[in-house]
Amino acid sequence: MPRDDDQPSLFGEEPETARVEAAFSAGPRPHQPLAARMRPRSLGEVAGQEHILKPGNLLPRLIASNRFGSLLFYGPPGCGKTSLAEVIARETQSRFVRVNAVMSNVAELRDILAAARRRIEVAGRTPVPAGAAGPVGTILFIDELHRFNKSQQDLLLPDVEEGNVRLIGATTHNPGFYVNPPLLSRSHLFRLEPLTTEQVAGVLRRALTDVERGLGARGHAADDKVLAGLAVLCDGDLRRALNALEVLALSLPEKAVITERELELFARERRIRYDADEDEHYDTISVFIKSCRGGDPDAAMYWLAKMLAGGEDPRFIARRLVILASEDVGLADPQALPLAVAAHHACDFVGLPEAELTLAHATLYIATAPKSNSATLALAEAHRVLKEQPVQTIPAEFRSQSGQANKRIGQGQGYLYAHDFPDAISGQAYLEKPLRLYTPKTAGAEAAVAERLARWRDLRAKGARPS
Repeated sequence: MPRDDDQPSLFGEEPETARVEAAFSAGPRPHQPLAARMRPRSLGEVAGQEHILKPGNLLPRLIASNRFGSLLFYGPPGCGKTSLAEVIARETQSRFVRVNAVMSNVAELRDILAAARRRIEVAGRTPVPAGAAGPVGTILFIDELHRFNKSQQDLLLPDVEEGNVRLIGATTHNPGFYVNPPLLSRSHLFRLEPLTTEQVAGVLRRALTDVERGLGARGHAADDKVLAGLAVLCDGDLRRALNALEVLALSLPEKAVITERELELFARERRIRYDADEDEHYDTISVFIKSCRGGDPDAAMYWLAKMLAGGEDPRFIARRLVILASEDVGLADPQALPLAVAAHHACDFVGLPEAELTLAHATLYIATAPKSNSATLALAEAHRVLKEQPVQTIPAEFRSQSGQANKRIGQGQGYLYAHDFPDAISGQAYLEKPLRLYTPKTAGAEAAVAERLARWRDLRAKGARPS
């Protein structure tokens, strides 16, 4: 693709767009990692993501017509966000500027945006040859967009709105929390999913036999079971799987067979994908909580083990168990809360790895306990009544008698001491306007609470008398 003569260099050398375009045309370079060399060159080579890339869906139609605006790709590591951005640039023959939000800054962004505006101005003064391909605009790809602060994201808005650049942002974080609403509202959001074992294994097979870009020149072989096993170990992360395959291949002589033994050696070094401040953290604790709430001890133990293997803070897990004990077990098993609190204390003074046993103990107890959310519902109903109705006045007979002034005005007179009556029910109304906020469930120990409350209602209806 020809270069604009008046395009400024951002680094005192050939501009970034030209470097990327040259990489597109020159093909893979030998020093590149296998994952970079095997990047797809067309939509047809993109692995997985059929839910957005199936012919006839929105994204392929936008690419084919070259009429898309800004795009946001959201998904876990290694699912193809960067590859898809590069494919879009290829298929639309667009200039492509790639920025990593970790390393970039406001000054660099200003330079890139200014250069994009100048290209459009020059194109407006220069006749376009008949049959010329590709737009004069720039695709600005920002990797790890969530790392940009508000001012950096706001800086993009005017040029995105004017069409001077078409933004493609990639993020592993939920854009609803990390992308400014104005930028989010001006972009099409697409969620990319982790690749399946079959999809990753298929790309590994191609990489193993591809002479031009892959490992084909080395003559290695591996059966389907080994490639599928490697795919499983990499948790749907294609980049990680390709780089792992390259490491395994380069550790062997040429033409050697990659066997299950090499796979076992790799598995020893495997680390669960689990980012303490990213979606994997929140999604895993979410499914752990729901497993406990849903009474599935096997699932709860699996997700507990994943969090521990991923390096999660055991005190964070213990705090969630304390909340679960009140929110979801409640009065159905009153022992759940003290057990969860004890587990939290144990994590502090025992520490890992022994604290894993304590967390497993508390997890199994809560997952298998009878469930009641009556406390949660009662509290929510009380908040609703306070919000929607006037605050009730405290009846005079229940007000404090502390101090001489309160006694002189008669506060507390008429109060009936509950223990003077059967079942400690005096029959007095503690609210001016009676409310029914708490409805006991019939699970576990709370069934006895329901029976007790029914008996107390009968005593009040009959008119309680002192014992």
